[in-house]
Amino acid sequence: MFAQEQLFLKAEAQFEDLQDFVKAASENGLRIDEIERGLFHKLLALGYTMLEAHVQQAGDGDLGETVKIDEDRQVRRLPQPHARRYLSIFGELTIDRYVYGTREGQRIEFVPLDEKLGLPDGEFSYVLSDWLQRLCVKESFQEATCSLKTLLGLKPSVRSSEHMNQHMAEFVEGFQEQRAAPPLEEEGEVLVVTGDGKGVPMRRPPVEKAAGKRRKKGEKANKKQMAYVGAVYSIDRFCRTADDIIDDILRKDRASERPRPLHKRVRAEMTHVIEGEACNGRVVLFGKLAEEARQRNPTVDKPVVCLMDGERALWEVQRYFLPHAVCILDLFHVLERLWTAAYCFHPEGSRAAEDFVEARLRMLLEGKVGRVIGGFRQMLSKRELSSAKRKKLQSVITYYQNNRDRMCYDEYLSEGYPIGSGVAEGACRHLVKDRMEQTGMRWSLNGAQSMVNLRATYLNNDWDEFMNYYIQHEQKKLYRTTRCTQSA
Repeated sequence: MFAQEQLFLKAEAQFEDLQDFVKAASENGLRIDEIERGLFHKLLALGYTMLEAHVQQAGDGDLGETVKIDEDRQVRRLPQPHARRYLSIFGELTIDRYVYGTREGQRIEFVPLDEKLGLPDGEFSYVLSDWLQRLCVKESFQEATCSLKTLLGLKPSVRSSEHMNQHMAEFVEGFQEQRAAPPLEEEGEVLVVTGDGKGVPMRRPPVEKAAGKRRKKGEKANKKQMAYVGAVYSIDRFCRTADDIIDDILRKDRASERPRPLHKRVRAEMTHVIEGEACNGRVVLFGKLAEEARQRNPTVDKPVVCLMDGERALWEVQRYFLPHAVCILDLFHVLERLWTAAYCFHPEGSRAAEDFVEARLRMLLEGKVGRVIGGFRQMLSKRELSSAKRKKLQSVITYYQNNRDRMCYDEYLSEGYPIGSGVAEGACRHLVKDRMEQTGMRWSLNGAQSMVNLRATYLNNDWDEFMNYYIQHEQKKLYRTTRCTQSA
């Protein structure tokens, strides 16, 4: 108690110093920003002293020479207190406490003070971990640690920040599984599932580095691995005509009454190793998207729309996990191919190319996919084209033919379904590209999955709820078996 009383006296002196600093500020001619900085640093010092006082008040964890744990096991107090490093937002503390086990040098079985204080598994406080990882999911680990140093004067190492990221990410899946579905009354009329892929630059395998393996001609130093990004959201129906879509896309005349996606939740999956077998990320992704769709549509009264580009592998897993969904090919990918076809016959940027695209886009939106494909085939056979242009036009024909069943846009528009996968495109950019493809970045498989898990949690506005879950479950994991009684 004597040490704690000294700390409280020190805190009183620090508080008086705060008051004196403010009183003297005007006399010294300090600008208000200089006062802010001075106050902040002094408040950090005061907080450190008060945190020290709290630790002193908790004692040293001495519960006697022996303690019984788990009803039938008894452990002994080791002779000397063990020091533990604790890095808080106010600075680093050293916490000396008694620990219990069989004997020195063997596994520590019980640390009463750690449980009493609710200390985390590692050295970093939960508050510091929270603040640091909020920075890490938005910028590089190096930049995040530098930002923290600017704010608090603390700079954890980049490696410890990476380890923290991966440790916290271990709790994301459990958090997602227990998370409640949005209230039904807050959902839109249509449930939409969308997915896409985005490459992540990967580190060279250690075996290749050790062997000094040389790259083949044209082979990049670091290969990419696909991160499959998906989202589930609901939206109200929005019935439109072909003219509405053409005005929106070609003339940039956006409808003001357009409904907005509701309760959008994004996620991304890399390749997983399950029971020693590699499981492709798209399979893992669609399994989770399908489960979320079932949770958000329990009475199966909402139409479920799957909206994606033309990647065959994605549509194959969709057929397995969401066999009854309405499948829609993203109109913007269709439009890209129309422009490719137009430039086979007309100069880029020309009015003729625009008219070419508008006429065929209208036909597609009116359900005349067969006529567009047939027209392209006739052009391919009758027009004189270079081999390069013939190849481009044939690719457009093949793309439309392969996806014809997913291009019934006249039906989709009359039902009020969305026909553009901007949500998936945006998720790929915000979730993966903006963070994972910054200059010079290379990822391990585990590091990449950890980052996209935490970044998705942040982008879904679930961060505060996730932190509460993480802290509660780590505390339960650390201290759930410590039901102890002091031996007589």
